[in-house]
Amino acid sequence: MPHTMTAEQEMVRLMARDFARKELEPLAARRDREEIFPADVIRKMGTLGLLGMMVPEEYGGSGAGAVSYCLALQEIAYSCASTGVTMSVANLSTEPLLKFGNEPQKLSHLVRLARGELLGCFALTEPGAGSDPGSLQLRAEDKGDHYLVNGTKVFITHGAYADVVNLIARTGPEKGNKGLSAFIVERGTPGFCVGAREDKLGLRASNTVELIFEDCRVPRENLVGRPGLGFKIAMSALDSGRIGIASQAIGIGRACLDESVKYAHERRQFGRAIGSFQAIQWMIADMATGIEAAHLLTITAADRKDRELPFSKEASMAKLFASETANRASYLALQIHGGYGYTKEFKVERLYRDARATTIYEGTSEIQRLVIAREVMKG
Repeated sequence: MPHTMTAEQEMVRLMARDFARKELEPLAARRDREEIFPADVIRKMGTLGLLGMMVPEEYGGSGAGAVSYCLALQEIAYSCASTGVTMSVANLSTEPLLKFGNEPQKLSHLVRLARGELLGCFALTEPGAGSDPGSLQLRAEDKGDHYLVNGTKVFITHGAYADVVNLIARTGPEKGNKGLSAFIVERGTPGFCVGAREDKLGLRASNTVELIFEDCRVPRENLVGRPGLGFKIAMSALDSGRIGIASQAIGIGRACLDESVKYAHERRQFGRAIGSFQAIQWMIADMATGIEAAHLLTITAADRKDRELPFSKEASMAKLFASETANRASYLALQIHGGYGYTKEFKVERLYRDARATTIYEGTSEIQRLVIAREVMKG
């Protein structure tokens, strides 16, 4: 694991930091309050190469790698966690095509996704299938030159704004994970529409919707990989997605820490700054230690991905620890701010709400523990 950034990685981090502080920070509170999806900002991120960071240049990406991706995403999430999850899912949506797509699919879709000309989303979860993908019910029936898709997906990040959906559907009679396949579904395909929008606790500038498929005709050439490969494709994408959510969580945690240090210097009680009290100092020490540990776990997973080594265990460790740390940091930050932290005047109120989802999506903390235990016990 690299303990220091390369010059290129530091350049990427600083570019993302500068963009986030100028383009995201000033309007983040308003976008959260009014549930504004920053479509214009996402387009700018695409031109900067932030939506195809792990895609090689030959397919339109920046080829920056997973470590640079993590560093950049931390900076984006620091200023706006909602935009951070959009960036994470956009990069995740390139993985199925990069790893399993054929050359025509890469040239027609992957290139445009990586450049930010198209926005991709990932549709796995259903009303009755979250942590258990083997119970998916949305069906894609083979009709020869096309598949007929029927069913509903839920909790789809920026689904209302996506141009391309990475869809996991049941295609075979096999039960469980073996009967799943992956497809590309384009916006505007007859029989495909956006359903209800979720009114969420946090990440309110990140659009979350259901997707409805009613006799939706998907051309056979939009099948990704071979039939029955859907579960493997989904799990591969989620491994990368977990690195992304870990990075988002670290960005939230760092914002909590910085807001707390600033407030501890400014707020005075009993005739002195509250930062001089040991109780406050210990909260800040715990935050700083947890965030640094989460960062190192995440960089370890990203570095293994860059070196094409197995990283499922490391990604789950990073996602588990970083998300739990972000929730703890947001709790401590609000505690340090006291009553003021409970008001929308201060950023920590939004950070507290945003942090909560990180232990749920891309696999709950409980699922991460199952993955970690399984990998460890395999020896």
